[in-house]
Amino acid sequence: MKRLLVIVSLLASTTLAAQQPADSLHHNIERVEITASLKSDTRHNKPISATTVTMADIERRGISSIKELSLIAPNFYQPDYGSSITSSIYVRGFGSRIDQPVLGLTIDDIPIMNKNSYDFDLYDIRRIELLRGPQGTLYGRNTSGGVMNITTLSPFDWQGFRAMAEYYSRNSYRASAAYYAHPTERFAVSLAAMFNHSGGYFRNEYRNEMCDRGNNAAARLRLQWMLANGLSIDNILSASYTNEGGYAYHPYNPITGQCGVVSYNDPSGYERLNLNEGVVLRWSSGKVVMQSTTSLQYLDDCMTLDQDFSTRSMFTMQQKQKELSITEDFVIRNANKSARWQWLCGVFGFAKWLDMSSPVHFKSDGINDLILGNINNGIHTVFPDNNMLFGTDHFTIASDFNIPTYGAALYHQSDIKLGRWVITAGLRIDLEHTSMKYHSHATVPYRFDMTMTEFEELRTEFRGRESQLFFELLPKLSAEYNTEIGNIYATITRGYKSGGFNTQIFSDILQSKMMNDMMGSLGIELDSAAGATSYDSAKATRYKPETSWNFEVGAHLTPIVGLSIDGSLFWIECFNQQVTVLPKGNSTGRMMSNAARARSYGAELSVKYGYKGFNISGDYGFTNARFRHYDDGTANYAGKRIPYSPAHTASVVASYSWWFDHHTFHQLTLSADWRGSGSIYWNEANTLRQPFYSIVGAQLSLRMNRVQLSLWARNLTNTKYDVFYFKSVGKEFFSKGTPLHAGIRLNITL
Repeated sequence: MKRLLVIVSLLASTTLAAQQPADSLHHNIERVEITASLKSDTRHNKPISATTVTMADIERRGISSIKELSLIAPNFYQPDYGSSITSSIYVRGFGSRIDQPVLGLTIDDIPIMNKNSYDFDLYDIRRIELLRGPQGTLYGRNTSGGVMNITTLSPFDWQGFRAMAEYYSRNSYRASAAYYAHPTERFAVSLAAMFNHSGGYFRNEYRNEMCDRGNNAAARLRLQWMLANGLSIDNILSASYTNEGGYAYHPYNPITGQCGVVSYNDPSGYERLNLNEGVVLRWSSGKVVMQSTTSLQYLDDCMTLDQDFSTRSMFTMQQKQKELSITEDFVIRNANKSARWQWLCGVFGFAKWLDMSSPVHFKSDGINDLILGNINNGIHTVFPDNNMLFGTDHFTIASDFNIPTYGAALYHQSDIKLGRWVITAGLRIDLEHTSMKYHSHATVPYRFDMTMTEFEELRTEFRGRESQLFFELLPKLSAEYNTEIGNIYATITRGYKSGGFNTQIFSDILQSKMMNDMMGSLGIELDSAAGATSYDSAKATRYKPETSWNFEVGAHLTPIVGLSIDGSLFWIECFNQQVTVLPKGNSTGRMMSNAARARSYGAELSVKYGYKGFNISGDYGFTNARFRHYDDGTANYAGKRIPYSPAHTASVVASYSWWFDHHTFHQLTLSADWRGSGSIYWNEANTLRQPFYSIVGAQLSLRMNRVQLSLWARNLTNTKYDVFYFKSVGKEFFSKGTPLHAGIRLNITL
């Protein structure tokens, strides 16, 4: 380390070179683009709110996951809840903690069909494009807040060997390696792999282990052909594996306002296997361009939770999923990009088959507190001296689900140039059918001590099938006016987030039926206020799609060389808002409900400036998102802020580079960043909140021929802040933000 500091000091006094070396890897890659999605607007200034992060940005800032884009893009917030399965995303005030996401995700044009796969390690990513506002016209379901398009590095764009090794706080390390080859004029191949080990930042005091430790591994094989007659084939096979802990939840005392230490007795974690195969065929006749994108996706994951997050033996939950998805997207558009009329037509179809198992395992304290306590409270109103007894100190409520989902859509978009004006109109016709076959059951030995001398087995069962059909029209209309320094635009779009089923509530339903069956055998009706869930039909587990209208005006301006300014104002009206709620009583799960109508308005501003070696960018987002109507039966929250989404997001990233006329040392870059977020309300009543907080980071990079060495640090001020709040079995918990951490990274390019 001392030698490195001496070298850096000597380099700082070296005479600056006149310009950056022409053989810069990032410079070359950014100039070349062999393939681009047919849905992408190739114009520099798009009539939409967008944030683009290039490969140089990703590696300069050390971005290793999508969560680290949070706060860089205005009004985009993806907090780190401590597990890859909890990929909650909030855009412009809206989002969800469970089930359907508010943001769509595509990787190399392939739509990712399950949000459990959204949180993954980034490696050899060429470009990330975040489009904010509803994108349902072109991208379909679950894009009411926007879509994130990720493009990986193509072997047609660059050839050679790339490797990275990084060591950072808490004995954590990360490494990747990739080889890109262009052996013939028409064929290219690449193979990339990565591994990441995190030592964790939060200790479970009871188990004396880091609860958020974990390992991630991934690999990607890409084969590309540029054939004769305008035909190209892009085949991408990827695999990833995750095995991690998580759930560093601190118990919160509402009386003192203080949080305790993380301490729970049962093991918790998340394991995930992803296999994705995608084939993109493209053909150009000179007049039209056609693209077919086909994918096969397989997800196998398992989440294990000590769901009371305490040292008591209450209950644990496990969720196992196996999902197979097939998608097909066929697009055709005109080939002449200078034509007055630009048009695009497409058809999309998908099929998903999900098998899920969600057993809830009750232990002694959970049986006594959640089940026998409620039953005996009811019994004591009639028989004060008698009790219901169980012949076991543990039992399992098993719930198995088969959920197939099928969807199809037709869509069209036209752009018409009228002098300086461009008018865009589009429409998507979307049809989706989903069904749920369920089987929930439990067997418990029980005895009423007044009338029964022996334990008898009570088998409670709940099975059946539910289905839903969704039909949506998703229009889009925009007007754009172009000037010498940029454009001004206005858009109206409709957003759509799919409906579904609440699988987490079945344990509560069966628990309620079990208690009612026991009490019914005694001729006593159990009061639901005593803790039993009132849902007795699977129809209560349905929730409908959430829809919205988005009104937006904005501008993309370049008033002088090196300066770009993007700004927008938006207003969103949301209908049938999907809200995560806890059922009444001592629930073991949570559910989605179309309980609210809401509105959101705000502003976004992004400014970038570069001059020679100096670059600075600033992003700011403001959102005022409130319920218009929301009554959960106990309170009316009309006018309250929508929880979990920040009112302000802000960031400033600045860097300065020195270039040297030296045979070994070429470039020294010093960068610093500041990010801020808040306020974030944690409940519908707006009684708990995270005030605005700031995080500061810095990085020093030295480039030497084909090697780059970087020192970095994040949260330099060790700011304490909360990222998540929830309730479980009447208790309250907070998840904390990552403390100060730093590392050293080595990049090699050959």
